[in-house]
Amino acid sequence: MPASYAVRVESTLGRRFPEPSHPYRDDFVRDRDRIIHARAFRRLENKTQVFTQRLSDHFRTRLTHTIEVAQISRTIAAALHLNESLVETLALAHDIGHPPFGHSGERTLNLVMREHGSSFDHNLHALRIVESFEQRYASHPGLNLTFEVREGIIKHSHDYSAAEHPELAEYLLDQRPPLEAQLIDLTDEIAYNTSDLDDGFEAGLLALDSIRREVAIFDRYFAQIEREYTAVSAKLKFNEALKRMLNALVTDLIENTGRRVEAARVRTLEDIRRQPARLAAFSPLVDAERAQAKQFLFRNLYDSELLRPQKADGEKIVSDLFHYWIEQPSALPASYQRQMESEPAHRVICDYIAGMTDNYILDQHRKLLERTLTE
Repeated sequence: MPASYAVRVESTLGRRFPEPSHPYRDDFVRDRDRIIHARAFRRLENKTQVFTQRLSDHFRTRLTHTIEVAQISRTIAAALHLNESLVETLALAHDIGHPPFGHSGERTLNLVMREHGSSFDHNLHALRIVESFEQRYASHPGLNLTFEVREGIIKHSHDYSAAEHPELAEYLLDQRPPLEAQLIDLTDEIAYNTSDLDDGFEAGLLALDSIRREVAIFDRYFAQIEREYTAVSAKLKFNEALKRMLNALVTDLIENTGRRVEAARVRTLEDIRRQPARLAAFSPLVDAERAQAKQFLFRNLYDSELLRPQKADGEKIVSDLFHYWIEQPSALPASYQRQMESEPAHRVICDYIAGMTDNYILDQHRKLLERTLTE
């Protein structure tokens, strides 16, 4: 039975363009299906999570990471008696605004946009995708998602100021998002903290000794595994310890969020929205261990010497193409040139680049810039 404070699909604030109800799918299930069938979702298959496919083709991509986040999110939503369909939809949509080359691509797009007095934010870009860029229906622009899904896309990871973002005023910026949305940033971190340890170890960038020495939650479970499975390989011990680490993070998030909801005497969705702080959270001890794992990954993986060349390449490619099209907008596809009649050139070019996969932007760079340099 759903919790009294869960989002109820029958109470949805609706779609921007009204549509008749579907005979056997509720509105949040329809939104989930629209995300899965969107072009932006398919593109996640060829967008970098941590490692580009030039390094290996069996590490996580944005798409496989997203599927893992959705699985973890549904598990937690079920345990907390929240709206599982809404949670799954938000998990599947949470990364569709990311540009090619992971965080280095996002950072570079933000830097070049600042040259024009603007910025790039993948959550805001995701909203533009579902509101405008996906053109699949004769009756309306975009995917015409429900208010609750659009709100969750914007508010799942942090709060926006109404003063700084008046264009987002309809999304109740003075209120907390529902628990269904609050969970997503936390499940995202559970997924990438564990999967990046996995991929980093598999790539030979993270040594088992250093992980055990610097990531307390992993070491605690690895020590258990060593006592229980003395004869298995180090890799299997690693896998077992990582599985238990993931389970511990999920369990703590479920139990601590439940305790916080009970302590706040929450009874309705409006009670969730009126809270002074978000209620979805890890316990203080586990949150410290989570932060320790994240800091370890930044020091030893994300900023590693081996990954710096691929990050530098990605940053250069994004910057090169942005400035090329700023100087030569006639080289853009005709549809983007037409958009410049109503939007600034830098925004149109940013949107174009942000939608690209790693493979496509590499191909564009070779065709437009590397060829130019040799002519």
